[in-house]
Amino acid sequence: MALRSKRLGFGHEQREAMVFLVPALVPVAIFSVAPLFVGIYLGFTDAVAGIDVETNFTWLDNYTRLLGNGLFWQSFLTGLIWAFGVTAIQGVLGFTLALLLNERLRLRWLARTLALVPWAMPSVIVAIMWRLVYHPDAGILNASLKGLGIVDSGINWLGGVNTAFAAVVVVGVWAGMPQTTVALLAGLQGIPRELHEAAEVDGANMAQRFRHITLPQIRPVADAIFSLNFIWNFNAFGLVYVLTAGGPGGRTMLPALFAYNEGFRYGNFGYAAAMGNAMVIVIVALLAIYLRRRLKSADA
Repeated sequence: MALRSKRLGFGHEQREAMVFLVPALVPVAIFSVAPLFVGIYLGFTDAVAGIDVETNFTWLDNYTRLLGNGLFWQSFLTGLIWAFGVTAIQGVLGFTLALLLNERLRLRWLARTLALVPWAMPSVIVAIMWRLVYHPDAGILNASLKGLGIVDSGINWLGGVNTAFAAVVVVGVWAGMPQTTVALLAGLQGIPRELHEAAEVDGANMAQRFRHITLPQIRPVADAIFSLNFIWNFNAFGLVYVLTAGGPGGRTMLPALFAYNEGFRYGNFGYAAAMGNAMVIVIVALLAIYLRRRLKSADA
């Protein structure tokens, strides 16, 4: 009887938990899950922009066409390079900053607050601000370089074929580094100080403590935030769209931008959805690799 009551109580608690979860799950279902399934469906159709335009199911025609689209796969490669580059630099700089903020420094609270400023700003505002910084005539970057005598004339950072991609990467790193720093800082603060104190008593120097204590302890957090950063960076849109709109000459054309242009500039919604589905497949594959690694490390 007691066991039965316990089971009934457990079921009641589960139902209560579901009731509280509904307000959070409904927006996710409406704005994330439903559009995902609609996009998957559109990828198998010839949907185009227009009023009263008939949409036909075309099976794999969009994907067959996509396989031969060299421009899309070039943007796909650009997106991978962008995602790897920005994620790697964010990781190195974010970890360095997290180590500094973890030390007992004066005004540490102020430094931690300032480190969060880029994260608190909308991506569009960040892009507009950096467009002003990079402005070839009135930008503070060119003004500083001229003042130091490094350059004689202003450089068109966002419009130059050889400078646009690097300039956009800098903005991507600046905008996304705070979340990396915060996550790694939380991981560092979760490492028991007793481990370092015991290692120091045993004669381990700072480099040895960092290698054998800090790195292994921070690895699960680092794996998680780096994986998420890669996914977010690969799907980047607003920041790059405002900065360069994919130019010059497609140098900063990320796959999300390419699909956006195909759908909303040329009106090929079905073909654009197929591009988005191809990106989803890549993201799912990366998530599967990450989860497999986490499961292996958990079983070890």
